[in-house]
Amino acid sequence: MTPTLSIIIISYNTREMTLACLASVYAQTKTPFEIILVDNASSDGSADAIAAAYPDVHLIAETTNHGFAPAHDIALPHATAPWLLLLNPDTLVKNGALDTLLAFAEAHPKAGIWGGRTVFGDGTLNPSSCWGQMTLWSTFSRIVGLNRIFRNSEFFNPETYGTWPRDTVRKVDIVVGCLFLMRRADWDALGGFDPVFVMYGEEADLCLRARAKGFHPMVTPDAQIVHYAGASETVRADKMVRLMRAKIELIKRHFRPGTRRLGCALLALWPLSRYVATGVGAALLRRPSLRTKAGNWREIWARRDEWKDGFVQK
Repeated sequence: MTPTLSIIIISYNTREMTLACLASVYAQTKTPFEIILVDNASSDGSADAIAAAYPDVHLIAETTNHGFAPAHDIALPHATAPWLLLLNPDTLVKNGALDTLLAFAEAHPKAGIWGGRTVFGDGTLNPSSCWGQMTLWSTFSRIVGLNRIFRNSEFFNPETYGTWPRDTVRKVDIVVGCLFLMRRADWDALGGFDPVFVMYGEEADLCLRARAKGFHPMVTPDAQIVHYAGASETVRADKMVRLMRAKIELIKRHFRPGTRRLGCALLALWPLSRYVATGVGAALLRRPSLRTKAGNWREIWARRDEWKDGFVQK
């Protein structure tokens, strides 16, 4: 049967989760689909296990870890369907979520990019399925801690939309790549992910470029999956260095020209502000967890030469 949906999965050292994800896709999806899975040189036997359990999956076992965005350039030439669905390997599809998401997209064709609702393994909300765009205000709120003090407020905490529980259909700025649906033709027209974003920021960059072309990404609570999140990330400082690099690059590309320098300068103060705040808290409260956090933030600040210019160096 000709596939309607090309499902792209990029895995790295998540063997058991990837196998469970694949099982859930096959069990919960009626729409004709194909799966193209790029394994980024996993050392946990992922490729062999996937090949043995799911011979119908188009498996591309790489010997180099290309990162998330570049791996899609390896997968996409093998995709044949008119719809692309990006799915993280640390997810579980529930209650026909992929069929529901495709029906939602067909009912809201002008959005151009569609996502759903994610929950953790225990069923509680995982709010990371979508985000608001960074602005000067949201960056300032982050530095001085207003987004934490007033986390329920969309004014002070706009990037996470306050505490909106993702329980309504809504236009959003950014749909996250753990559950990300596009038409193949639109993906090609926009050039897909920019491979400069090796890890983090790739879907934000694509969504913001799409919005500049008139798209308005949307999410629906009816397409719900489990997303465990961060299964292949273990070192907080390394993760945050990558995240800071991506955020700086997004500011350089998507802030208005007159605000980019200020935006980068403000964001660069975030690790320093968190280091000071957690260090003071550790001294006053004598909590080991705060000392650990302070040490992580100190390392991130000390490594600022790795992230202060973004991915594209001056």
